[in-house]
Amino acid sequence: MQPDITEKVLELIRRTSTDIPPDVEASLRQAIGDEEKGSAAQGALETILSNIELSRKNGTPICQDTGTPIFRVRHPEGWSTRKMREQIRAALAQATKLSYMRPNAVDSLTEKNSGNNLGGEEFPTIHFEEEEAAEQGGGRLVVELMLKGGGCENVGAQYSLPDESIGAGRDLAGVRRAVLDAVQKAQGLGCAPGILGVSIGGDRGSGYVASKAALYTTIGTRNADPEVAAMEERLTKEANSMGIGPMGFGGKTTIIDTKIVGMHRLPASYFVTISYMCWAYRRRRMILEGDRVEYK
Repeated sequence: MQPDITEKVLELIRRTSTDIPPDVEASLRQAIGDEEKGSAAQGALETILSNIELSRKNGTPICQDTGTPIFRVRHPEGWSTRKMREQIRAALAQATKLSYMRPNAVDSLTEKNSGNNLGGEEFPTIHFEEEEAAEQGGGRLVVELMLKGGGCENVGAQYSLPDESIGAGRDLAGVRRAVLDAVQKAQGLGCAPGILGVSIGGDRGSGYVASKAALYTTIGTRNADPEVAAMEERLTKEANSMGIGPMGFGGKTTIIDTKIVGMHRLPASYFVTISYMCWAYRRRRMILEGDRVEYK
């Protein structure tokens, strides 16, 4: 029998909004040592980490912009996605009432805020994927949540290659130029240190979906293709050599990690899509199997 997941998703939202994953916090703490002592960059990182600690202690949102909720749900075969959608939306409305989330859903035509973070079928974003019983353990539900702030969303970018303005052709060298151009243009508006999700291929819509999905993986996860993995590490290093630094104050830490995924495309198109995630890298996972629930 399909369970009611409302309360469990509410707890997932609370944890995601008020606490940073361990891999993200460890990367930020490491970055402090990379910056010059007494610099604005080091001060910004110290303030960020102090904010993280206070939010964890007080159970309050890490950032005043609690972001766009993006859910990815992998569910057992035969479960009703309609019911799960209703329960996820109910949990989000309750989380907003409890101030784990700020009311963010604004109708673009009327400028009216719904007041509960629910806005049509597109807000929140929920991606469902049904898995065969053998793949998901006979009844395991996995719900992943990412809260993506507006500042970092605003500096996302998509390039159609070739692009003569940046000297980018249809190859990895062109991808490199596109990604670094996006980072340069973002400056401090992306709330660095950031994380880059990059998709190569697809169409305009699927490119953004894939570039955001790449951000669900832990920091340091590399592409299985050695050449692409090397490009991920190179892009992070080169982005940090720009000197943009934490919050755009200058410094050595602009990007914490880069994640690249490849997609099939039409011969006529070659899109490079960059989703920029800010330092408030809020992502969590809930695994439900029988009566047992685990949060990661």
